[in-house]
Amino acid sequence: MSRNPIRTLAIAMAALMLALGFATVGSAKPVPQAGQQPAAAFKAPATIDFRSANIMSEGVRLHAELFSLKTLAGKQLPTVIMAHGWGGTAAGFRRDAIELAAAGYLAITFDYRGWGESDSRVILTSPAPAKKEGPKFTAEVLEVREVVDPLEMVTDWFNAIHWAMGEPMVDKNRIGLRGSSYSGGHVVYVAARDPRVKAIVSQVGAIDSRPKAMPLAGPESEQLRRAYDEATRRARGELGYPAPRARVIGNLQGAPIRDKLLLYAPVEDAAKLKNCAALFIVAEKEELFDNNDHAKVAYDRMTGPKKYVVVPGITHYGIYTTERDRAIKLSIEWFDQYLKK
Repeated sequence: MSRNPIRTLAIAMAALMLALGFATVGSAKPVPQAGQQPAAAFKAPATIDFRSANIMSEGVRLHAELFSLKTLAGKQLPTVIMAHGWGGTAAGFRRDAIELAAAGYLAITFDYRGWGESDSRVILTSPAPAKKEGPKFTAEVLEVREVVDPLEMVTDWFNAIHWAMGEPMVDKNRIGLRGSSYSGGHVVYVAARDPRVKAIVSQVGAIDSRPKAMPLAGPESEQLRRAYDEATRRARGELGYPAPRARVIGNLQGAPIRDKLLLYAPVEDAAKLKNCAALFIVAEKEELFDNNDHAKVAYDRMTGPKKYVVVPGITHYGIYTTERDRAIKLSIEWFDQYLKK
């Protein structure tokens, strides 16, 4: 898979930028996380049509994967778009996408910019040349890879929807979104702003990134101090972006751009979900945050079709293990009710 040729860094420049706090990526190509096959090597069941696609989001190529039944080839289908949460990739949703496809949906998954098999946003390592012909010039750049910026992530969601609207198999009047963990908040944010979305499923969703709702990130005063300090230093060119897949909040993979978290609270948008049916699935023993500050708030503020399901006996990651089958079954039933009318 080809990459933008301006990604290449001179070794000396890389060393200099590392000293200034920037992170470089050793891999010449984006790859799935450990233990996950790249799309080129993945084999779907014989009954499933599987293909990769490219979505452009603010000039960055996003990797997408499409799943549908071969027997439904050429037909317009209700469509469910999915992306993973904090540190997750599209490859982690393949099994769920296959089950959605088997239920009669076109399932589309994608990687956020800088994650999985998607390209990254890039930063110039030095000012653009004073003299250049036209808008193009050659430069050395750094990739911003495997960090967590919720505002960039939701922009990628919007562009995934825009892309889907040009896909012949997509029924434009029957669009659903499914998000898990951090993307459980993204789907609320996006559906509140895009009336084309008719149904969402938010499972074990973190739906408020402000300090009070994020105890895992530390005391509220310390979160604010660090967020504003990092933002000031980055704006003044004194601080680069975090290293790829850094673990700085609990065991979550991917360091946050903290000042963006301060601006991100999808719970405040839940009341706008009047014409979009929302299913909230939560873990009874959620350990990363308090459901009452997240999914329950969003559910209570909604006025449209809604349902709140507590999965008993599990912690956050149980939704991907012992209760995965139940979670995807609930999701399919919800989409059947609101996308197959």
